[in-house]
Amino acid sequence: MEGLGSLGFSIPTLIAQVVNVAILFGLLYLVAYKPIMRMLDERSRKIKESMDNTERIKEQAERAEEEASKRIEAAAKEGQEAIARAMRTGEDVRQEAQQKAKSEGEALITRARSEIQRERDEAIEQLRESFADITIEAAGKVIDRTLDKKAHRDIIDKVLKESTTLKKG
Repeated sequence: MEGLGSLGFSIPTLIAQVVNVAILFGLLYLVAYKPIMRMLDERSRKIKESMDNTERIKEQAERAEEEASKRIEAAAKEGQEAIARAMRTGEDVRQEAQQKAKSEGEALITRARSEIQRERDEAIEQLRESFADITIEAAGKVIDRTLDKKAHRDIIDKVLKESTTLKKG
């Protein structure tokens, strides 16, 4: 023990600092990690819903294309003159429906991707801001106080009270 004392180490101070760091990590886990993970899970759910909507839209476009093909077949059963006209008209309608469905599908996919990217960027920005604010607040509170037991208890109580008000808000 005298060897550590001569080097400038104090066992009680070292233990107190280890306890402070453990408390800080515990508080950060409770206050930052869990809410952030909840927020990321929610974003993931929204992204999955967007992808499911895109898939449904693709299926609707395929059904529309099938429906257009059925109409063309029905028109083909009419007379020779009507058959030629129906074939040209049906082919035009089908190609137009395909082009329209394809362009609408691509537009929806593009919008969904940009929305997903925007939401992802917002989530990352919110995460960065929240984590920075919580870290600065916790570190400031630890640094502002001395290392005695009563001060630690006061800091812990204050942070816990504030963290419950943050969760409610």
